[in-house]
Amino acid sequence: MALKWFQRKRKDPGPGEEADRNEGAAEGADLPQPAADDPPSDPGGDALARPSATASVAAPDADTLEQVPRDTAADLPAPASGGFFNRLKRGLAKTREILTTDIEDLFQSGEGVTDEMLEELEELLITADLGVQTSLDLVASITKRAHKIDGPRALKETIRDELVALLAQAPEAPTDTTAVAAPRVVMVVGVNGVGKTTTIGKIAAKATRKGERVIIAAADTFRAAAAEQLNIWSERAGAQIVRHKDNADPAAVAFDAVEAAIARKADLLLIDTAGRLHTKVNLMEELKKIHRTVAKRMPGAPHEVLLILDATTGQNALSQAKLFNEAMGVTGLALTKLDGTAKGGIVVSICGELQLPLKYIGVGEGIDDLQTFDPQAFVKALF
Repeated sequence: MALKWFQRKRKDPGPGEEADRNEGAAEGADLPQPAADDPPSDPGGDALARPSATASVAAPDADTLEQVPRDTAADLPAPASGGFFNRLKRGLAKTREILTTDIEDLFQSGEGVTDEMLEELEELLITADLGVQTSLDLVASITKRAHKIDGPRALKETIRDELVALLAQAPEAPTDTTAVAAPRVVMVVGVNGVGKTTTIGKIAAKATRKGERVIIAAADTFRAAAAEQLNIWSERAGAQIVRHKDNADPAAVAFDAVEAAIARKADLLLIDTAGRLHTKVNLMEELKKIHRTVAKRMPGAPHEVLLILDATTGQNALSQAKLFNEAMGVTGLALTKLDGTAKGGIVVSICGELQLPLKYIGVGEGIDDLQTFDPQAFVKALF
């Protein structure tokens, strides 16, 4: 059945599929090459000297570190009305419409579960980006229970049960962060365009609402306007920011940020990183250098390596995750832009194949639309 679907897919790709393929290719261009030439050494000694006063810089000492008073967290907007589940349901509207409408259509003949219906269901699940193997496993489980399925509601309940069981197998993200000595250092990685800056801003805003002191490190010194965007988010979130001039050494920015976080007794340090470099330095080697430098200044840090993935890139997100995990040892995932795609099934595919904790999902533009991932609430919102 899967072979038939791939043959049809290859012959007649729809406009949406072509767009996904082009977008995925663009994201893939950001991924690193397999080898690096002469990776730079860790910064140390003179390499970490503060830039001169003529540079447009915010270094981590008391006089130059950009700050927003801690009590500005109280001025942040309150969570949007409608509640957690309603926002999640709205964010998954495109995926839910595809799944529920087509499942209803499967029973129009009134014949119950047939081989032809199962084949169409398999195609539907693959189209929603659950992944080929996951879709085959789901259809196999449904086939065993076919005699109990007498309509679309029973089929949806069966699929829901199977998805919950599948998502339950993925490791859960740790929720107790008190065991980590402050500051808790989170290194945020991912290719350009996935929403790293926005996600960092939303995480910072959530933390300041809880009364935490947050510092953001603008260590993506290669992308134009990256530091300016982070500065806007830091002001909105009530966080502090450490930044250097454009094209500065990212590892030096991260080092200074750790020093600032320790000196100012911050609770959380979020380190933004580049998704593509405009130099000969390999991306992964640059990220490893940042990792080593942070660990040198604060043993045990970074405590988390959070990988940001774009849901609209579909299965290409899996390829990105595998590469970053091999190089950096990813500890958690955040999946953004779920509200902009009908392929929300990528969540199931990621949890099933990567065996990495999915910490956050983004289902809208608002701060409260970055939600802690709840498998049961997610599946319930799909049907």
